Amino acid sequence: MRILAIESSAVTASVAILTDDVLTAEYTVNYKKTHSQTLLPMIDEICKMTETEPESFDLIAVSQGPGSFTGLRIGAATGKGIALALDKKMVAVPTLKAMAYNVSETDCLICPVMDARRQHLYTALYRLDKDGKPQEVLAQSLLSYEELIKLLNEKNEPVLFIGDGVVPAKQAFEEGLTCAYKIAPAHICTQRAGSVALAAKDMAEAGEVILSDAFHPEYLRPSQAERELKRGTVSNS
Repeated sequence: MRILAIESSAVTASVAILTDDVLTAEYTVNYKKTHSQTLLPMIDEICKMTETEPESFDLIAVSQGPGSFTGLRIGAATGKGIALALDKKMVAVPTLKAMAYNVSETDCLICPVMDARRQHLYTALYRLDKDGKPQEVLAQSLLSYEELIKLLNEKNEPVLFIGDGVVPAKQAFEEGLTCAYKIAPAHICTQRAGSVALAAKDMAEAGEVILSDAFHPEYLRPSQAERELKRGTVSNS
């Protein structure tokens, strides 16, 4: 099985090729540059470097969200366009689940956290099974700092945090958490297309494959425009 994976849910832009159990290539840039400028050139580059014909891909895997509204839309459009052009099926990989695949060995609860602004985090909880695969403990959620702190204190287990949400929430964690916790090192703390590919492989083997038309980003909350429309503050002009 050969999988092309795309990750664009945050600042990081990442693409990868997984061939069976081998991560053939991964190209990751954690820099503030528009994903619409980076993803297709990055995909073209790894295909050329590995002499991979696009037609040889069996699946197109895309990080589904949550995350940046713009980034998710660009990733979705890129992945769906490639899948449609090549007549390939897709795997919609939850972003936080893919982040948990960054970790291969730990006794801690894995807690991916992405900054959702306004003292909120996109988060979830996972535990590695005997094969080192993340198993869901808490589904992807939008929680305030206080809600997550309360939940983790109630569980009272060691926690490993992954993601950019640690930075804005650091003071709240230091003041509120009573459970033991640590923060993942930089090389496994950001989103990676290689992890999207690994998660997609497991999901595909479980039958979680979809047509490109069925792929939709998972935002977990309405966009700013939708919120303003609901409040009646969007101009009709």
